[in-house]
Amino acid sequence: MIWTELDFNFNILTRDLSHYLENQVKVGLFGSGLGLSLVLGFSAAYTCYYLLSVAKKPKLISGGKKFYQFLREQCPVVSETYYPTFWCWESRIQTLLRPFVTAKPGVVYRNELIKAPDGGQISLDWFDNDDSLSHPDPATRPTALLLPGLTGTSRESYILHMVQQSRDLGYRCVVFNNRGVSGETLLTPRTYCAANTEDLETVIEHIQRTNEAAQIMAAGVSMGGMMLANYLGRKGHKTCLKGVVVFSAGWDVFECTASLEKPLDRFLFNSYLTSCLQASVDRHRPVLEKCYDIDHVMKAKTIREFDERFTSIMFGYSTNDDYYLDASPVHRLKSVKVPMLCLNAADDVFSPSHAIPVEAVKQNPNLALLITCHGGHIGFLEGLWPRRSTYMDRVFKQFAKAVIEQGTGLQDLSCSEN
Repeated sequence: MIWTELDFNFNILTRDLSHYLENQVKVGLFGSGLGLSLVLGFSAAYTCYYLLSVAKKPKLISGGKKFYQFLREQCPVVSETYYPTFWCWESRIQTLLRPFVTAKPGVVYRNELIKAPDGGQISLDWFDNDDSLSHPDPATRPTALLLPGLTGTSRESYILHMVQQSRDLGYRCVVFNNRGVSGETLLTPRTYCAANTEDLETVIEHIQRTNEAAQIMAAGVSMGGMMLANYLGRKGHKTCLKGVVVFSAGWDVFECTASLEKPLDRFLFNSYLTSCLQASVDRHRPVLEKCYDIDHVMKAKTIREFDERFTSIMFGYSTNDDYYLDASPVHRLKSVKVPMLCLNAADDVFSPSHAIPVEAVKQNPNLALLITCHGGHIGFLEGLWPRRSTYMDRVFKQFAKAVIEQGTGLQDLSCSEN
């Protein structure tokens, strides 16, 4: 059926182009007619290339038939062709443009600072959704916990869009801001990393105590997804989360770092992220310089150098390689006992396709992997002018609704037939 439609489209384009060349180009100056014919020819060729090579259905991989079938039935987006934005489907362009072209929905948060066991404080931004019609009782209103990326906060466009999708579903949202990134004071000489999940455990326990009768699902983006996956791998069945969706996670930190150190990607992404990390450290210099050589940290040129001089030391690793090994979620996927859907783009330079854990996912019936050909890193733009929701947003909305409202279909996945 797909090939028939493509052949039909190609025949129409060829017919129309031939008709134009035969009847219209003869009129007027030769130069203008040739120019128009070239434009039409290029447009037809580009459209054919896009339909044949760019727009494709994602690959859905699961470790069990039950989870696979659940996703096919409850989340139709996993079976639909993903049509990246026609004029910016290349991975780096999608990654770079997404923060600028996507709108930022207006969201009013309620901030809460909670204490951590080490004396530090964690900033949570709540969207209570008290106008919810489908879940008017705050005690039972479902909660979506959202984790931003490496230097992200509750004000990132991708987080605001997920809050908007949750609002439409009638759910409450809470955004977990990593220590020191959202304007709060750093009380202890400690920030965060992908391997350490202590703050996340504190946050989840706090959310559960606050609304004991409410269901909780979670979504993590980039490093937030890595942290969630590491948390699930450590906790196994001992978590209150009903389901998790992870976007653009880096599964093997060694491979991710190596990819970002290639010349072009180092110029476009690595240096910028390193400077963002350094800026956050510099803001909290008075408390951090008591324990770390901040001047040395500020001279780092790459994320790897930053981690060698700061992150791995802060969290007590003997070497940076030890930290990267512990931070890589691929090693804990076998221990995940909660339904987890993972969306990655095959062209994501932050998480290269050869490091996407296809075989590990196949070994765990609680896991599913959705791989698009294009989408970049937290890009997934679609539509002619992608101001509103992205493919990622649609995956989040459908999966969150399925987990909360059809969650009984996800019980006992480990007992399902593989």
